[in-house]
Amino acid sequence: MKYEAELNFVKALLNNFHLSFSTVKSPMILPYSPVDYGLRLLFHPDFDYPELPDKFEKICRPNTIYRVKDFSFCHYLFFRIPDDKESVFAVIGPYTLTVISRKVLLDIFSKFSYPPDILSQLEKYYQEVPLILNESQILTLVFTLGTRLWGSEKNFSFQDIPATLLSDLIPEHQDLSRSPGRTNSSQAGSEKPPEPFLSMKVLEKRYADENELMKAVSTGQSHKAMVLYNSFLSRQLEQRIADPLRNVKNYMIIVNTLLRKAAEQASVHPLHIDSISSQYARKIEQCVSPNAVVSLGKDMVHNYCLLVQNYSLKSYSLLIQKVLTQIDTDLTADLSLNAQASLLNVNSSYLSTLFKKETGTTLTEYVNKKRIRQAVFLLNTTTMQIQIVAQHCGIPDVNYFTKTFKKYIGKTPKEYRDFIKGK
Repeated sequence: MKYEAELNFVKALLNNFHLSFSTVKSPMILPYSPVDYGLRLLFHPDFDYPELPDKFEKICRPNTIYRVKDFSFCHYLFFRIPDDKESVFAVIGPYTLTVISRKVLLDIFSKFSYPPDILSQLEKYYQEVPLILNESQILTLVFTLGTRLWGSEKNFSFQDIPATLLSDLIPEHQDLSRSPGRTNSSQAGSEKPPEPFLSMKVLEKRYADENELMKAVSTGQSHKAMVLYNSFLSRQLEQRIADPLRNVKNYMIIVNTLLRKAAEQASVHPLHIDSISSQYARKIEQCVSPNAVVSLGKDMVHNYCLLVQNYSLKSYSLLIQKVLTQIDTDLTADLSLNAQASLLNVNSSYLSTLFKKETGTTLTEYVNKKRIRQAVFLLNTTTMQIQIVAQHCGIPDVNYFTKTFKKYIGKTPKEYRDFIKGK
């Protein structure tokens, strides 16, 4: 396809907004269309997706980007991709500009007399449709793509079109109580309702995205995890309870659980996982607004990634994992080679060789670096006397502590504290 590189780039950018970018051309062989996740089959059981390319052919003029809002409150952008060899159409969406609440859905059902058996599917559907609060960002991106496809902003146009002109492409509604496979009120229970295909597709997508978020966190990829979290935020959360604050708190508790499992997959010791998980569980409950919960979630994703970066033991043998966990647990303990070998009931020479092989440094060097890192933290964040800092770092001999600190930092503890205070 012509301009394939440009289209793939824009598709990847839109994916960060949780926005679908589909291409439509003949022949269409999918049993349902990614254009709307199969929504129209719910309203029109006889809707024929393979006919979409021919319908787009009738509507789309060259060098024109169309914007439309359909009967389901979903917005789309679509256009003909310039290509001399075949007719290919790009479709961006669906997305909404407002929250589609249960009340809105009930109003639609009342207006068009839709049967109740599709309400739960529609609620699941709108959880997957991204809520775009600033459509100008999307329009700017598509405008930039247009200048690349057609050479200049003078060579193409945007056109808002009423949904009525799309009745053939995306028909609005029909009396579903008379549709094959459905029942009216007098026949309730006499026929099998349609399979919940829409709910299934939406849930499959949501679980796949959650797995991608867990994978990013489990590998410590902070930037990717944040992009995926922002994509998660674009969803319209299911209103399981009336209180919006409690509702978003409950979802953030779920996110905390997902992140905790991701850290576990990275072989972070449960001691560290439980600490951060409990901390965020408390913070979630202390939030006083939905926005505060969402902001806390960003902090949570970032810090779980840092946890994995700093404490993942996945690349180490079980024996070395135990040693590293003991070091992280208590820097004031006896962390000498002989003490650790005795604790683990192994030969000290074997432990020394294995530790250096897996970490690239000796046990003593590793422990000293950890202790000095903790000393730097305490000197920056407390007013403890230097001898107290030394004790908290597991080096009670203040002279040895000073000598070791200067070896790694280049300054004595006093010189370092004076430096950070600007003296």
